[in-house]
Parts: sequence; C-alpha cells; structure tokens
Amino acid sequence: VQLVESGGGSVQSGGSLRLSCVTSGFKFEDYTIGWFRQVHGVAPGPGMEGISCIMISDGDRYYADSVKGRFTISRNNAENTVYLHMTDLKPEDTAVYFCGISYLANVRTLCRLRRYDRLGQGTTVTVSS
Repeated sequence: VQLVESGGGSVQSGGSLRLSCVTSGFKFEDYTIGWFRQVHGVAPGPGMEGISCIMISDGDRYYADSVKGRFTISRNNAENTVYLHMTDLKPEDTAVYFCGISYLANVRTLCRLRRYDRLGQGTTVTVSS
C-alpha cells in the first residue's frame, strides 16, 4: 500500500492550493480516504485533525467545521487519486497534511475518530498573513 501526498506549498492568506493523494496497492473503491492535518514538527497522532473524508464507493463526504465551505474533497477513480482543493486559506491552516485510508469506513468515523489503517508521509502547507 502506498499513499503519496503532494501539492503543498507556501501561500498568502486568501490563497488556494490543491493537494493530491495518489494511492496504490489496494482496491480503491473499497476504501474511505481522508485528509488529516497536524501542526508541523509534531508526529502524527491523537492531536491530528480529520478535516475531510470521502467514501470512494458512493461519494459520501465529511468536512470539519473548520474547513467547511472553503475546502472540497474529490476523487478520480481512474487514477486512484483523492484531491483536496483548498481555498480562502488562513494562517491557522498551516500544518502538515496527510491522507489516510480505512476499509469501508463511515466518513465521520474516519475523520472524527482518526481511525485510519494507513497514513501517508504528508505534505506541508504554510499560509502567511
């Protein structure tokens, strides 16, 4: 199983970025995939925030209140890839962003309880004011 995040970078407040999570090694449509973020320099763990999750089979989505209306999660089944389109970025969005997977998980369970089976290596987003 491989999860490879990309698309992070440095932007000014109000800017946009699109993160990608390219996956391989498992049956994409059987999983729920989510984006999590952690303050830079802190190892992934209980302090991570599950910000958006999508069930690949039916497209059910979850967004944390902190990103609702600004971030959009989507998937490309042909490319086994999940995207996170982030707009109106704020300094408090600065973090390392990880994608994680869970087999047939409910989107709220994956995001709110962080019950991922695997996590990628992360991509860093820095938003300056």
